[in-house]
Amino acid sequence: MVKAISLYGYSAIAVALAAGCSAQGQAKGTVEDSTLAAPIETVPTEDTRPVVLFVGTSLTAGLGLDPRQAYPAVVQTKIDSAGFDYQVVNAGVSGQTSAGASSSIDWLLRRPAAVLVIETGANDGLRGIDPAELRSNIVAIVTRAQAQEPPPAIILVGMEAPPNLGQRYADRFRAVYGDVARERGVGLVPFLLDGVAGIDSLNQADGMHPTAAGQQILARHVWDVLGPVLAQRP
Repeated sequence: MVKAISLYGYSAIAVALAAGCSAQGQAKGTVEDSTLAAPIETVPTEDTRPVVLFVGTSLTAGLGLDPRQAYPAVVQTKIDSAGFDYQVVNAGVSGQTSAGASSSIDWLLRRPAAVLVIETGANDGLRGIDPAELRSNIVAIVTRAQAQEPPPAIILVGMEAPPNLGQRYADRFRAVYGDVARERGVGLVPFLLDGVAGIDSLNQADGMHPTAAGQQILARHVWDVLGPVLAQRP
């Protein structure tokens, strides 16, 4: 049974986060709009399974799809099939930049996570935000998470900048993810949208958000890194 949990059932505080990030999503040129993914289900208070927390944008929230089709929910089915006893919490928020993710991480980790999957940067790239700022925000998220006792396993999900910003910008942007992963000793998914970006049949009409079939591919990319992490945990 799929039990991927949406953050929007996690606590009423999410309403405030959603409102702030919705305003971000209305800015011109962002990959997200102000529509937030609907909740999959509320978090059962009796569910004490360790949490795999997905922090992300509308790519993680599954914008335009049934939330059960978003890649974190697909990952939950993989976790269940593998016999691992973890619950996925989807904290994807449409319109969120790395700055927004950084500002919300303290609240998100009020309930300790066993594994933290960080998908951020898509909107930073579309807005042309300096990669140094992106790096600073991701480092802040990782640093805060590693201060948790015990610290979660961390997986950083790589993104690519749009080509119209030039090769130098694209190279600097791409390097942020690999550099932070190496320096902070965290796992890395090289590029979440590998094999999906630019393929019409795997994206919705906006050309940016994956279809259900595209989300299946995203889930495989994440599972390739997450699966071995879960297998090594006690």
